[in-house]
Amino acid sequence: MAGLDFTGPEHIEPVLHALRGLIGFDSGGYLYPDEHGELHAHMQSPELIANLPHYFDPRMERNESQLFRRSPRHFAGMVRHEHGPHLLGEVLTVSRSELLRSDYWNEMLRPAGVTDWLTLVLRTAQGRGVGMVFLYRHGTFFSQEDAATLAQLEGHLSRILQVSESDAADSEVQGQGIVVVTPRGRPLWVSPEAEALMRMAFGWHWRHGADMPPVLLELLRRLQAEPARKGWPAMALPALEIRNVHGSFSLRATRMADATGQQPDRQAAALHVTRRVAHSVQLLSALGALKLPLRQHEMAWWLARGLSENQIAQRMGISINTAVYHRRQLYNRLGVASRDNLLVKVRQGYAPGHGEGADVDRRPLLPAGIG
Repeated sequence: MAGLDFTGPEHIEPVLHALRGLIGFDSGGYLYPDEHGELHAHMQSPELIANLPHYFDPRMERNESQLFRRSPRHFAGMVRHEHGPHLLGEVLTVSRSELLRSDYWNEMLRPAGVTDWLTLVLRTAQGRGVGMVFLYRHGTFFSQEDAATLAQLEGHLSRILQVSESDAADSEVQGQGIVVVTPRGRPLWVSPEAEALMRMAFGWHWRHGADMPPVLLELLRRLQAEPARKGWPAMALPALEIRNVHGSFSLRATRMADATGQQPDRQAAALHVTRRVAHSVQLLSALGALKLPLRQHEMAWWLARGLSENQIAQRMGISINTAVYHRRQLYNRLGVASRDNLLVKVRQGYAPGHGEGADVDRRPLLPAGIG
């Protein structure tokens, strides 16, 4: 199962659903850096999502530094020093009773009902940080056996979640919008579509009244530094690309048309945002909804990805005759007669919200026989 052909942080929800079948937990989270070094945090718990702005507050940072030996917000340090899964008690520098009296616990974790967590820093084979997985329990505690199970999955999780070069041909547009801003980055108008997309692209960093994210300010700075050309008032700069748990986002800055042309440095700018979602995310969601047995699930994946039966047999480590058998069983189960019919059936399962926490069974993401 670790051989499926996809990578990227947008697969964190399928990963967490697969992990829940191996290690019981109530909610999960993922902290990871993007290509520009900005830290993003994805949480399944609505309460933890609401508390993210408070987490990055300097006061909370000071309190956290008194409780833990290292802070996830300093991700590079975690990558250098933290190896393997860690139970909550293993990262504390104070007693649990002191933790429960802290502002950090009472403002960040208690509102979400958290009583314990298990964490794992992920890195590539070359040692580059990929991200940090958080598993939370409400009312019960993790064991060393839970940590040992998670340790067996470390290599697979690192491979699945690491950022690789995205292929636009293997994804589709799932939304577009426009934000009009002043040259200094103050929003003047935001389309409803853009509001939703910017929240997905920048998380809690995109808030009404908050400063524009630094990467967007840099995009506007580059726009203003480019000399205006007559006849090209909407000239575009190179696009800013962001890839996170919600997909791939392309942001393009253009000058707004100025009737006078007297003060180009004061012209408003338009930020055009486009979101693309990988076909693999949609396919995992659709196949999960079919609730197929493990081998048929994997067979359907490779058939939908366009592989021949010989190629599928090689990927699955089985004979061609066994591959034919699994294909026939799959077709019989779904009531289809061909690959084209299968694709139609699968496409019917594509639904809004894929990749954003849809509750479906995605067992084939992780190796069988663990846990």
